[in-house]
Amino acid sequence: MLAEMLGIVVRYVGGFLVFMLLLRFHFQWLRVPFRNQVGEFVLATTSWMVLPARRLIPPVLGLDLASALCAWLLQALIAAILITLAGRDLSSAPGIAAGILFARALVDLVQYSAEILLVIVILMAVLSWISPLNPLQPVLDAVTRPFLRPIRRFIPPIANVDLSPVVLILVIFLLMVPLAELRGSLGGLF
Repeated sequence: MLAEMLGIVVRYVGGFLVFMLLLRFHFQWLRVPFRNQVGEFVLATTSWMVLPARRLIPPVLGLDLASALCAWLLQALIAAILITLAGRDLSSAPGIAAGILFARALVDLVQYSAEILLVIVILMAVLSWISPLNPLQPVLDAVTRPFLRPIRRFIPPIANVDLSPVVLILVIFLLMVPLAELRGSLGGLF
């Protein structure tokens, strides 16, 4: 029972930090300004990890590799803790176990990134109907614009209704199927 409660804490607190690190990485990659409530919250929750890591890992080509690496290592650590709490032994082949853990963590990060984009697209669409002048709208637009722009080239608005978010949601769901299969095959090795 204690192991289950500890697993819940590790999964949700660690997962929250991983999502914040991924948001920080994606915001910087997509040039989303941090001078808003969401950006300031992301910076406040992740700077204690990212700033020391940035001393060792500088940004490359505009990518915040320190945030990405912190998210990757934290996700691998979460998986290792949860596997250990479940009573599985990783010491019989530590090199293989570490490789699988890091591969699984990488697949998790891609899957979480797709989920973040999915939530932001849905939130952007709902807010555009309910409250188009919402202060979050520019942030959501900055995150989704690079993904919606290519779709809008092929699917113009029909009767002033933009269907590109629906197409992007469909693409994200289609991408999540092989990611879930890959994660399942990596997770089944423990």
